Amino acid sequence: MRFQVIRLFDPWKSPLCTCPLKYSLHPYTGCSHFCLYCYATSYIGLKPSTPKKDFLKKLRRDLRFIDKKLLVELSTSSDPYPPIEKSIELTRKTLSILHEYRVRTLITTKSNIVVRDIDLLKKMKAAVMITITTLDQSLAKKLEPGAPSPKERLIALKKLSEEGIPVGVRIDPIIPYLNDEPSELRELVDAVIAYGAKHIVTSTYKARPDNFRRLITVFSDLKSRLYNLYYMRGERIRGYRYLPSNMRKQLLHYVTSRAREKGVTYAVCREGFQGIEYFNAPSCDGSHLIMLKNLR
Repeated sequence: MRFQVIRLFDPWKSPLCTCPLKYSLHPYTGCSHFCLYCYATSYIGLKPSTPKKDFLKKLRRDLRFIDKKLLVELSTSSDPYPPIEKSIELTRKTLSILHEYRVRTLITTKSNIVVRDIDLLKKMKAAVMITITTLDQSLAKKLEPGAPSPKERLIALKKLSEEGIPVGVRIDPIIPYLNDEPSELRELVDAVIAYGAKHIVTSTYKARPDNFRRLITVFSDLKSRLYNLYYMRGERIRGYRYLPSNMRKQLLHYVTSRAREKGVTYAVCREGFQGIEYFNAPSCDGSHLIMLKNLR
């Protein structure tokens, strides 16, 4: 069966992906958050969020044929809550349909608009993962120019948690010389847990030609140092430029060790490392949080 808008999540057939088998769903194409480090722009382009044509009709058609044992994630590349969502409510309508079909749903977003849909999420088998890369408001504005501020995302995290919606956070990506200060990473972990996060996913920045160009254009003073790390000392893995292995391990450790101290689950994303220092959760993506809601 060929689906029209629902897809099996398969990130470039990467053996480094540890996500459980699931579907991905994107009400929009493009993404108005315009994050410098975005990986998806290499195939969806750098363009504002645009609703997909006849999306809800196609969604209903697809839902007749999906494997109901698998969850659906909104969204793995184009954020489901761009600014335009406030007026057209395409994601909200999508959630209503997913609830109608009793589909387990994982939301991944950088937006605080998600709190608008708490009424729906409380009725659904659902969890939310919010990406927060830094607490530094000015840095966040450069890295994620179209996204809500870290403060707004923290407030959203708290509201969701207080309403009984299981929430986690993606501290992703960690970028050398920008958001990699150990004390600031630990402070970020402490903050998101204080605001209600029950799971943390972290990952280092992986360079692709398009996102690397954007990064060194905005942070031109880092051009030579980042080029040295990624293109001279780093390694190429499945089309991406990775930091040297020992550096990646150290950066990830700042986050995962703090999460372990604080007693929440944690995981790393597409790093290829194994062991309790990198992974102590039933799922890497936060989908296990959905079961927490079911036990309430």
